[in-house]
Amino acid sequence: MSTAEITLPAALEEAFHIAQTQELGYAGGVPPRQAWQLVQAGQAVLVDVRSGEERLFVGHVPGSVHVPWATGTALTRNPRFVRELEAKLVPYGGKETIALLLCRSGKRSVLAAQAAAVAGFTHVFNVLEGFEGEI
Repeated sequence: MSTAEITLPAALEEAFHIAQTQELGYAGGVPPRQAWQLVQAGQAVLVDVRSGEERLFVGHVPGSVHVPWATGTALTRNPRFVRELEAKLVPYGGKETIALLLCRSGKRSVLAAQAAAVAGFTHVFNVLEGFEGEI
C-alpha cells in the first residue's frame, strides 16, 4: 500500500496539514483526548517512547507498544530506536502505520517522531503534553 493510499482519520488531517505548513519534520501533533479516541477506535497505534524505568515506576497505557527513545536513568539515546520501532509496527502495517508517540511531556516524542520521519515512517504523530500532561 503506498502512502497515497493511506486515508488519515479526519481527526488527524488537520494536524497533518499544520505540520506540513510549519515544516515540523513529522506528521504532526495530536491532543491527548483525541489520541486516546483514535487508539480506542483502532485507527492508530499508541507507542510509548519513555524509558523502561519510567514505565515501571510511573505506569503505562495498557495495550501501548513500547519502544524507548532513550534508556537508563541518564536517558541515553537509544541508537536502535528506528529499527525497534519498525519491528514493533510490522504487525500494524510497518512504516505506513498511523502511530501516536507518547513520552512524559511531549518533547522526546517530537524528537522520536522526527527521527522516524527521516527513516521513512509516513504517519507518525506526537501526543501533545505527553503522559503527564493536563488531561
